[in-house]
Amino acid sequence: MAFAIRARSRFLFLKSLALELKRCSMAHNCLQCIKYLMFVFNLLFWLGGCGILGVGIWLAVTQGNFATLSSSFPSLSAANLLIVTGTFVMIIGFVGCIGAIKENKCLLLSFFIMLLIIFLLELTVVILFFVYTDKIDKYAQRDLKKGLHLYGTDGNIGLTNAWSIIQTDFRCCGVSNYTDWFEVYNTTRVPDSCCLEFSENCGLHSPGTWWKAPCYETVKIWLQENLLAVGIFGLCTVLVQILGLTFAMTMYCQVVKADTYCA
Repeated sequence: MAFAIRARSRFLFLKSLALELKRCSMAHNCLQCIKYLMFVFNLLFWLGGCGILGVGIWLAVTQGNFATLSSSFPSLSAANLLIVTGTFVMIIGFVGCIGAIKENKCLLLSFFIMLLIIFLLELTVVILFFVYTDKIDKYAQRDLKKGLHLYGTDGNIGLTNAWSIIQTDFRCCGVSNYTDWFEVYNTTRVPDSCCLEFSENCGLHSPGTWWKAPCYETVKIWLQENLLAVGIFGLCTVLVQILGLTFAMTMYCQVVKADTYCA
């Protein structure tokens, strides 16, 4: 009788051990699968950051004389934005790669938190933009008009070139009207980039030889016409971030499970 009880206890122990080993093996296999998926994802994420940083540096080197139109944010140029964005993406991708390959809970959680903060900041900016669209419009126009007074001045070649390119490419003049330039020059005159047919000092001629379209509205209409492309880009960005958050949290949970079952 005692032998039967011991045999049954041993059988139950071995069965329990087999279940634990099976559960541990499943957790390990699942972890390995998610591990390499997340590593590949973050490697692509990191390479994307390298690409963005590279484009930003290239723009800074080759188009360094093209700056922002804003007087309040003189450093907010396309090149600087790409450099900052690329650097952040590279750092986050690197943390994700190391966290995945090392199965490090601290790095995985750090990657998740950083990506979540960026996602929430983007969401907040988008919501605020739609809520305060009118106020943003008024502020942007006021700031751009203030920036006109820096046109052609020493140390502002970037802003000067930016306005020249915008007015030439979009066939517009001034922020809300070509008369915006009258306040800058204190006379009836506009930059030569406002002319229908460019020539030296053509901005001194009559208004009939200048573009009449306001640059702010013209660029705004162009953005609205390309809203689909902007929307697709934004949607892809959101999906990539959600995928990264999902991978990070799933792998974090799998690492915790593996530690629990296989300890």
